[in-house]
Parts: sequence; C-alpha cells; structure tokens
Amino acid sequence: MATEVIMPKAGMDMQEGTIVKWMKKEGEYVEQGEVLLEIITDKVNMEVEAETSGYLLKILRNAGEKVPVITTIGYLGEKDEKIPDVEEAPKAKEVVENKEIDKKEEINKDGKKVYDCIVIGGGPAGYVAAIKAAQLGGKVAIVEKGVMGGTCLNRGCIPTKTYLKNAEIIEEINSANRRGIKIENPSVTVDMKQLIQYKNDVVMTLTNGVVGLLKSNQIDIYKGTGRLTKDKKVTINNKETIEGNKIILAGGSKVAKINIPGMESPLVLTSDEIFTVNEVPKHFAVIGGGVIGIEMGLAFRMFGSEVTIIEMMDRVVSNLDKDISSSLHDALESKGIKILTSTKLEEIVEEDGKLRLKLEGKEDLVVDKALLSIGRVPDVEAIGDIPFEMERGRIKVNEYMETSVPGIYAPGDINGRKMLAHAASKMGEIAALNAMGKETKVNLKNTPSAIYTVPEAGSVGLTEEEAKKKYDVTVGRFNFVGNGRALASGNTKGFVKVIADKKYGEILGVHIVGPGAAEMINEAAALMEMEITVHEVGQIIHGHPTYSEALVEACADCLGKAVHLPKM
Repeated sequence: MATEVIMPKAGMDMQEGTIVKWMKKEGEYVEQGEVLLEIITDKVNMEVEAETSGYLLKILRNAGEKVPVITTIGYLGEKDEKIPDVEEAPKAKEVVENKEIDKKEEINKDGKKVYDCIVIGGGPAGYVAAIKAAQLGGKVAIVEKGVMGGTCLNRGCIPTKTYLKNAEIIEEINSANRRGIKIENPSVTVDMKQLIQYKNDVVMTLTNGVVGLLKSNQIDIYKGTGRLTKDKKVTINNKETIEGNKIILAGGSKVAKINIPGMESPLVLTSDEIFTVNEVPKHFAVIGGGVIGIEMGLAFRMFGSEVTIIEMMDRVVSNLDKDISSSLHDALESKGIKILTSTKLEEIVEEDGKLRLKLEGKEDLVVDKALLSIGRVPDVEAIGDIPFEMERGRIKVNEYMETSVPGIYAPGDINGRKMLAHAASKMGEIAALNAMGKETKVNLKNTPSAIYTVPEAGSVGLTEEEAKKKYDVTVGRFNFVGNGRALASGNTKGFVKVIADKKYGEILGVHIVGPGAAEMINEAAALMEMEITVHEVGQIIHGHPTYSEALVEACADCLGKAVHLPKM
C-alpha cells in the first residue's frame, strides 16, 4: 500500500509550511532517510526525509505552495502502484499561473531581468539575506565588491580564531609538564608564513562554500561595487545596471580611523593588514583594548612578541560587565602583556624602522609594529544617490530592517545596531522575510557575544551595573575552581555570573570567563529567550562532568541554594 508523504509539524506553533522544492521527480526511486523535499516555515527551514523506501508515485503539492500541517503532499510506493483517488489541490494551478505572471514581470522595458530582490554585500548579513529570499521563491541577485563572506570570513572572525587556536595550543604545550607530559625541546616558535597559508586555506574553504550555497539557490552573483541610483536601481562599477523590486543594503563595516599624526605609517596596521604579517614582531603595540585588540594582542604575545595594549578608557572591553573586564585584564597581564588604561596616544613617529608612540603624561613607547584596533564604522558606499535618514553615520532602520526609503532594507553592521556577525545574519534573514512580503520584527535582545582569549569570555543580556538601574537584582556566581571538569582539565581560571530579577527570578544577564565560555553563553541566551527563570534552571539535568554545570550552580546561587558552594 502506498505511503503518504505529509507536511510535518515542525514545532508546537506551526500551522502550515511552504514547499521550497522537491529533491526528487515523480517516478524516481527514494531510499529511506533520503531527503525528499525542502520546506520553510516562519521559524525554520528544514529538509523532509523519506520515511520509507520506494518510488515517488505522485506529487500533490508543488514548490511555492503553503500547505497546512499533517496534509498529504505526495505518495511513495512500489513502481506503478495505484494510489488512492485524490483531488489535486487547486492551489497548484494558481501557483503555476503566478509563475507565468512572474516570468512576464521579469523583463523590463529594456528587455532585462527584473529581480524580486537585489542584495548589495556578501557578508554575513548579505549572503544570508540572499539565500533566505531565494528560499522564499524570489529571483535574487547579490553584488559583492570583494570576496564572498565579507569581513568576518576574510579579515575578521575566522582568521582571528585561526590565530587564537595556535595561541591555545602553545598554552597547552607550556602547561604540559605539570600534567606529566614531558616534551624534550620545550622551545616553541611560530612559522608565520605557514600559519598564513593555513589561515588562507580555512578562509578559502568557507568563502567557496558561501559561493556554492548561493549558486545552489540559483542566485545571480555580480562582482563589483554596487551603488544605488536615484531611481532605486543598482549600478555595478558604474557600468552595468540591474533592477529589483526590493533592495537589501548589507555593506557591512570598515576599520575606524583616528586623526593622530603619524597614523599613516605603513608600520601601523589595521585588522585588514595584520593577517599578512609574515614575521613575529619583537615589540608590538595594540592601540585599543576592545575585543579585536585583546584577541590579537594575546595571539602575538603567545607567538613571542612583547605586547603593550593602549586603551583610552579606564578598563579593557569597557562595554562588558566590569567583572569580565577585570578578569580578562588579570589574565592578559599574567601572560606578560602590558596594559596601559586611561592612556591617550598623542603622536606616532617613525624612526630607524621602528615606531615611537608618544603617550600623554607617560614615557614614549618604541615598537616594531602597531595594530590600530579602535572599532569599526558602517560602510555606506552603496547608498549612492539615495538620501536615507542617517544616525551618526549609520543608516537608520525600523524593527523590520526597513530604511526611511520604502522597499530598501539595511541589515547588519551598516545600521550599527549590534555589530556582530551572528546578529548581522539574523538581521539579514529578517530583512529578506520582509522584502519578500512577510511582516517579521527583529529581536536582538538576547544576542550573545564572545571573546576568544585564553581563557574565553561570553556575555548576554544586561551587565550588573545596567540591571541595578532597572531592577532589584540578585547576583549568583560560581568559580570554575569548584568545577570537576575544569579541575581535571587544568582550566580553573574564571567564573559564571548570573544576574536575576529578585522578585520573579527572570535571568537578566549572564557573564562567563573561563573554559568553553563562547559555547556555554549560547545555552544562557537560549534560557533567556525561552524566559526560563533561575528557579527552573535547577530542574534541567546537566551532564557530569561538564563546564556548563557551573551555569546551573550560578543560577542556584542567585537563590542561595548552590549545592557546591560552602554555606556562608
């Protein structure tokens, strides 16, 4: 007897799903577990696997159709097996008719294709937006002036983490002896040329993967600088012009500069050039104690540089919870990094192949190279001739990611709301949904952030200082020195800190320094998004021994009920 293929219920709130495409044609054989079709809902994009082996006898619902859950959309069975008498949904014909209409609308008066959506920028916001729009049935083009993947894949997140993995390995080698691991030649050096090649291989794998994803979704790729014209078309390198019904600006960001004499020296690098340095500098200065600054400062310190971090504020990573700043400051100094806070750089002088950094009220600092790392600013080159409403150099958007110009969206770093790659991807997804006719608001409230130093740090929600301004709070804390896995691993530095509303137990913020912090913070974000209270966290069984048990203990400490903390 033929087996029904049904629209699955992929979540408690799911009422219907849209068929993106069938992976098999009628008459083709399908193995059990093989992907049969792809569907999309408001919350998830998923592949539907065949529950049994057999031939795809009949497709009842076509690509582009919205189908209620638990509705039969096809049949599997033996070859030429008869299926129950079914009436094909009238929607199928409507979809075909709509596609014919779409084809007529594809061509403008000049005989050129008109896209449903054009995306300018191929970074985390842009390529995600393009793929999402294509999944929703749109005819999509993407324009990228550099290499697909944007800053994150090419000059930011991925290269940084590749370098920091080397730093982590060196840290492990240095601590091997106390674990009984004897290394005859403890001297460790880094071949920068080989590291750069390894980094390039990693980047190339990921960027090629992005291109492959775009092509698999039938997205047209244009290479060049995209800019908007007055009539809301897109020019590429001021030569070719393409037209779209909706436009998504995902230009990302670029390195922020400061106007200090001598900053133009080729020995002063930005995050765009730091990954081409093929020798470890003996003396290395980092101008700016933000996330990128301390990550790269740590990497080069572990590679063998004498590192000094110069920060204008009174602490490093000053936007984070003070306990994280203090803990990371101590950790960096313990590795031999010199940190100068509340310090203003006045001038840079290049002399005898070195840099002299003149600091206000302090002795000059002489180094071989310096990294300018004071943050990033939106790259708004793509706005061209359109007068958008701006805010401190950022394109202003509403919660639908739409700009002041209807039909044009601006997700990611270009709007400056939350300059993180994963936040950009979510904003890109929301922009695409709305560009394709949905009405979906962005929610960035519980966006986690991470710092990949040794030890790592992670943060989500309000800092203790911010929370105390709005709530009557209780603060729980558990140090990794009391965690079984941390002790066994020899990674006992750090803590988990949970800030909760005293009245209801709502988790307002979680801040972690220690092993696995960049992974653990995602669990904290999920708990907060699901509105799980500190009362309920204790009911969730965590594996033992794991680092994440420290999160459970910190939540319990908010209530004065931590089992593995001595009673005060």
